[in-house]
Amino acid sequence: MSKEALSIAMAYVGVLVGAGLSSGQDMLQYFLSFGQAGIWGVIALGLLNVIFGRIIVTLGSHYQSSNHQEVLEQIAHPVINRIIDVTLIISCFVVGFVMVAGAGANLQQQFGLPSWSGALLCSLLIIVISFMDFNKITRVLGIFTPLIILMILVVTAYTFAGKTYDFTALNAVADTMEPVMPNIYLSVMNYFALCVMNGVSMALVLGGSVIRISDAEKGGALGGVIIGVIVTCAALALFANLDMVKDAEIPMLMIVNHIHPLFAFAYALVIFALIFNTAFSLYYATARRFAGDDVRKMHRYIIGIVILGYICSFGGFTKLVSWMYPLLGYMGFLVLAVLSVAWIQERDNIIREKFLRRKMIRLLFRKYDDDYEFTRQNKQTFQKLGEMSAADTEGLKKDIKAYVEDVVENHDDLQAYAKENLSMEGSPLKKEKKE
Repeated sequence: MSKEALSIAMAYVGVLVGAGLSSGQDMLQYFLSFGQAGIWGVIALGLLNVIFGRIIVTLGSHYQSSNHQEVLEQIAHPVINRIIDVTLIISCFVVGFVMVAGAGANLQQQFGLPSWSGALLCSLLIIVISFMDFNKITRVLGIFTPLIILMILVVTAYTFAGKTYDFTALNAVADTMEPVMPNIYLSVMNYFALCVMNGVSMALVLGGSVIRISDAEKGGALGGVIIGVIVTCAALALFANLDMVKDAEIPMLMIVNHIHPLFAFAYALVIFALIFNTAFSLYYATARRFAGDDVRKMHRYIIGIVILGYICSFGGFTKLVSWMYPLLGYMGFLVLAVLSVAWIQERDNIIREKFLRRKMIRLLFRKYDDDYEFTRQNKQTFQKLGEMSAADTEGLKKDIKAYVEDVVENHDDLQAYAKENLSMEGSPLKKEKKE
């Protein structure tokens, strides 16, 4: 798997694993309040993340999107497109300030700081990081992902190593909790739709930063697998300690404080970082939606959004989750339907686009390879392929040139690289030419 695919996977996880998943609050309200049945619901949630992680990031790469609207215009009817666009904007803003509230709750529970101070710190960091270039932002989004994976695995191992639990008693504890949904089936779908609402805007932007569609496919799917592992392990650990954590704002912190104070200190910082990741992604994607490629305008929008979000965050983390999330989840059903239909309808075009870009990259290799010539005909073919692409021609050409220059800088044998990574075997372009 390429470094780019792995980077996208880590960033995708960073976008999706925010305050709710890493803190455990979402797991309690949506799944563990149903007892053992909730564990099966979490596993189903992981599988859905694998499927749609691949779909969303791939669609972003296919259209080389810089915001979700550029994809929606291609895959949805104008009326539905408008409804989803407004829904996503509302969702990004609402969940963004819920994340900011989670940042305050996290630092308050672990360090005793006023909740407003943690929320303010998170808000200021969002503004500062937004002034970095997008490649650096992608690295920031993924940097804490390996840490939370390791920490949750440690928590799960500590919870179950040499210990047994009375699951009948734990189910009785779960019966005292109030689920946000009437049954586990609706809970899985509602929560997953909420996850998509939270992550689709930034995931499409992440996909748009990937020139090779195969990297986008692998990165999105791997990100979904990692999320599935994280949520399943976290749910198991939380369920085993349900009697202790059921009323906590940040339930995972209740568990890690029983392991070691230093571990709890580190976990609280990582949760804060993941909360920031999600809040930043949501606000950034919203600002990009309104500003497009105008960087200065985007900075002005994000500052305004962050200030308004900070004010709204005073509603309280747990209450905001229980009130706002189910509503946003229902709104997300339409997004899931549109993404599913688009994937089915565009599948052949995506495969064609994948090979089209491979051919463009291979053609441009000739310009840097002493054993080949980059002829006028090659240049014309390169231009024609760019015009055939689903993405913007000039933008695609520019991105491919940047990709090729990076490969040239890091690989001596371009033909060996092309043979290993840019196979044209099974290309539909060959069939079109024959016909």
